[in-house]
Order: sequence, then structure tokens, then C-alpha cells
Amino acid sequence: MALLALHAVSKAYGALKVTDSITLAVDEGETLGILGPNGAGKTTLFNLISGDVRVDAGRVEYEGRDVTGLKPHQRCHAGIGRSYQVPQPFGNMSVFENLVTAACFGGKQCEREAWQTAHEVLEQTGLMPHANRPAGGLTLLDRKRLELARALATRPRLLLLDEIAGGLTEHEAGVLVDELRRIKARGVTMIWIEHVVHALLSLADRLFVINFGQKLAEGEPQAVMANAEVRRVYMGMEA
Repeated sequence: MALLALHAVSKAYGALKVTDSITLAVDEGETLGILGPNGAGKTTLFNLISGDVRVDAGRVEYEGRDVTGLKPHQRCHAGIGRSYQVPQPFGNMSVFENLVTAACFGGKQCEREAWQTAHEVLEQTGLMPHANRPAGGLTLLDRKRLELARALATRPRLLLLDEIAGGLTEHEAGVLVDELRRIKARGVTMIWIEHVVHALLSLADRLFVINFGQKLAEGEPQAVMANAEVRRVYMGMEA
């Protein structure tokens, strides 16, 4: 049984169909990479999974049960954590306080448990030296780390990553990928939207390509990247 399954999920704004009958299954422990040109509907797909946006049609299943009607905080409590393309920390709070807040309200942990979780996540993500710094004063790499750390503090089984390597240098992206590899090794299932393709390919077990809200291709990463239509649509290359 898949950990997450989307059944003909659709979302439109007026006449514009941003997600059009997407069907997708993700197995536990898998890392699925999502590719597509700008405006293809990738972030909207994440919003439908996390509950930030309600589906117009179709069904979202998590752990074998229908969660289509659940609100974002209910899905988070169930084990769906996510990061956002633009980091959204509480800027006036310390890094540690951001993680305790995520653990308490996103992970439904008591105060003592949340403090322990925050400490563990600080160690895991390399943020311990910045624990008492205001989150608003971090570098871009550390804001990206904090965005990841806040999602991890909710103790997710499924982690949604939205362009977490965007804006980073090649070295910084490598550091971030190493952290994601350790998270994957702990058995966390990940769905990762990313335009830094070499970073995505270093970790993804499978790729799912979207164009104009519809599935364009799906499968083993190297085979998908060799697909003539994917090369034309995503990379602007004629086969």
C-alpha cells in the first residue's frame, strides 16, 4: 500500500486548470522528484497534498485513508510535513524557538518532548551554533536549513520539499543534499520539487514530470531525463 496516493486530483482557477486529473502513488521510504517548467502546477500539487488548497475533484489518500477533507494542521498532525519555496520563519524568534513551536503545534508534542525534538533537529541540520540567533538574521543557506528543520520538528512520515536548493551555490546545495540523504536513510518519505536538477537526480528514486497541470512523464530518473518530450518541454532541447 502506498503511503500517499492521489486519484485524479484537479484544481482550477476560473478557466485555468492548474492541476488536471493527476494520479500518483508514493511508496514509504521513496524519494520522488517533481519536475516541470515554471507555471506547470507543481506547487499547487503540493498545496493540494498539504491541504493549503482544496481540490475541485479527485481524492487524496494518506496511509490508506481519505484525507481530502482534512485541514492543513490535521494533515500535519497525521505526519505530512512541508517546506516552502520562500522560507517563512518567525523572524523575531530564535531558531530554537521556531523549532519548539513547530514541534508543539505541528507535531502535537508536549513542552518537554518539543524541547528534546528541537535539540535533536538542531544537531541533525547543523543549526546548533545558531540556536539562539533570531531567525530573521540567518544567511540564505541557514534559512533553508531552518525551513527544513521546522518541517522535521513535526516528525513527518512524508516530507514535501519545495525548491529547497533554489538560490544556493553549488557547494551549499551539496551540503543540503547531504542532509537530505541522511533524512532519507532514516526512512522518511520525500517528494521534492526542484529546478537544481543535478541535486534532485543525486537523491530521487523516481521522477514525475508535469506540464500544464498534467503528467508528462514518470519513471526511473535517467530514463525520464532522456525522454525526448521532457527534453523539449523542460530543457528546451530538441532530440
